[in-house]
Amino acid sequence: MLTARNTIGIALLLAAAFGTWYLAASVQREAPPATPGGTLQTGYYLKSARILGTGEQGKLLYEIEAEYAEQQSDDEIAFDKVRIRYTPTTAVPWTLSADKAWITGDQERLTLSGHVLAISSAGFSGRITEFRTDWLELEPENYKAETDERVQIRVGERSLTATGMVAQLRDNRLQLKSNVSGKFVP
Repeated sequence: MLTARNTIGIALLLAAAFGTWYLAASVQREAPPATPGGTLQTGYYLKSARILGTGEQGKLLYEIEAEYAEQQSDDEIAFDKVRIRYTPTTAVPWTLSADKAWITGDQERLTLSGHVLAISSAGFSGRITEFRTDWLELEPENYKAETDERVQIRVGERSLTATGMVAQLRDNRLQLKSNVSGKFVP
């Protein structure tokens, strides 16, 4: 039996249902933003990355270790907290490290930046040799490192500073470009 109280309750329930439906229908959902060209962005990232570089013959030449690596574009990979070592078969005793590095798809050149440090335990005159700079380009297959920035070089107790440098890592040769000054302890 319908009483006035039941009729009012049913009317209130119908009004609430209609109000909920109306609010849900009036709220428009935004479509996700489309990527240019309608394609999905592809890429990857790696934590604790280890990437192996090979020479022209396909033999292992060097190894890149990084805390983080991310594909920036189709032909570039960015690294954070990176270390580069040549394999023992190359007879290149240098290890390089930097805060950041980038390599292109052709892998001909690595660009290192931020606290770049290169160390060799079999450096000049059999003494530990190191050089430091803020920016360096490395050609791994040619064993060549070059910078136009300020560079500090230490060979044992001796130290030099210069603006710009070309290093032939395999031959243990450094060529300083300009503004060379140094300190030699007998």
